[in-house]
Amino acid sequence: MSSNSLNIAATGMAAQQQRVDTIANNIANVNTPGYRKAMALFQDLVYQVQRSVGAPTSENNTIDLAGRIQGLGVKLASIIRSHEPGMVTKTDRPLDLVIEGRGFLQIEQPNEEIAYTRAGTLEVNPDGELTTPDGYRLSPHITIPEGAMEITVNGDGQVFAKFPGQVAMQNLGQIELATFPNAGGLKPIGHNLYIETNASGNPITARPGMNGLGTLLQGYLESSNVNIVQELTDLITAQRSYEFNSKVIETSDQMMETIHRM
Repeated sequence: MSSNSLNIAATGMAAQQQRVDTIANNIANVNTPGYRKAMALFQDLVYQVQRSVGAPTSENNTIDLAGRIQGLGVKLASIIRSHEPGMVTKTDRPLDLVIEGRGFLQIEQPNEEIAYTRAGTLEVNPDGELTTPDGYRLSPHITIPEGAMEITVNGDGQVFAKFPGQVAMQNLGQIELATFPNAGGLKPIGHNLYIETNASGNPITARPGMNGLGTLLQGYLESSNVNIVQELTDLITAQRSYEFNSKVIETSDQMMETIHRM
């Protein structure tokens, strides 16, 4: 029994360490635009059956109503992400965009595969194309010609600019958003980007405001959805759980030492 308790408590300590790692990453990204909070979920491990539920206990057809089934610990089941929206911060930058509602901006990676982001910080590369701060192009591509002034992005994702000597604004292109049957199944790859997986399903693309997608708001950024107070509370809980599992190991070791002295 003492040997099992040592192993069980060890799995508990490992699980809480993984939870602390997840919380630490959330806290580190509290100021990352569009970051989505991660949460560690756990499962109990296999069970050791000493006597099955319903096993006969006598010749009179009585049965064991509870059985004796010993749990053997805990393991990390998954790390899921909350896709609840973060707070909106005003920046007044014309190329900062917030998605008010569902959806992701589509970003073309260097290998030409499409990734997805909620971080709407856009820049203009030397060729005039709208990109992420890392230089990955927005998809579909939109080019801002030299001399463009007063760049405007409306709620429907249309990009306009005014040019010297012109009264009317010129339409430069259309931003499209993507959504997924299961956004929680997207795989984070860093740089504020996600890629689709079998769990997320295939992307559904449309203009902002269509097919249940959100609209765009220019001059604002979506903050991380990490609640720092909740993270600190969870951190204290994880620390206490780690200490309790450590105490189990200490107690089990003392019990085994007592047995060996007898």
